[in-house]
Amino acid sequence: MPEGPSIVILREEVQSFKGKKIISVSGNSKIDYEQLQNKTIIDFKSWGKHFLVCCKGITLRVHFMLFGSYRINEKKEAPARLSLQFKNGEINFYACSIKIFTEDPNEIYDWSADVMSDTWNASKAKKKLKEVPDTLVADALLDQHIFSGVGNIIKNEVLWRIKVHPKTKVGELPTKKLNELIKEARNYSFDFLKWKKAYVLKKHWCIHTKKVCPRCNIPADKEYVGKTNRRTFFCDNCQVLY
Repeated sequence: MPEGPSIVILREEVQSFKGKKIISVSGNSKIDYEQLQNKTIIDFKSWGKHFLVCCKGITLRVHFMLFGSYRINEKKEAPARLSLQFKNGEINFYACSIKIFTEDPNEIYDWSADVMSDTWNASKAKKKLKEVPDTLVADALLDQHIFSGVGNIIKNEVLWRIKVHPKTKVGELPTKKLNELIKEARNYSFDFLKWKKAYVLKKHWCIHTKKVCPRCNIPADKEYVGKTNRRTFFCDNCQVLY
């Protein structure tokens, strides 16, 4: 599943289409293509794992789900869920969720919850966490209303970095560790972005998909943890269960 940093990369890659008119719309999604026909793109935005194509009075939302992908100025052999054609290029989306809405995105999205946003608000995240003391930290990190953009890779790596066991409840975290959790969710997301752009992301994974903890040099654990039931890699030795 693409995580927040990957959507930021997409947003940056399509900037050449800003101000351009959509001259043709096609694909196998069930949206009304006429709503996008001949619309001029006024902006591209990202909120966590959501990619937004903003036109006057209408916004296209793309959610890449588990297996979504995109191509710019090229196509895959698979049928596109949505294809946006411009005079001098195209954007094609595959295996994703497509939605159109007419509300102002600022009324729908809390940009301060996005860990990649300039308006990210750590204090608000802390307040939201304190409201869910019985939630496992593994689930809390994946809560998009608290940490928009954090996905499973970031979750696993953050918890390993701060030495916290994924089955720890939020309310059991010492204040120092709670602050570290919030800080590293953002820090690691920007490291992810840097490594992803350099095509070296996997080389920097410390615990995600690993069979051995590099800190302890003992076998790592893999479980499907919490209500989200996502693959969780951790070290039972150095990650403390509070």
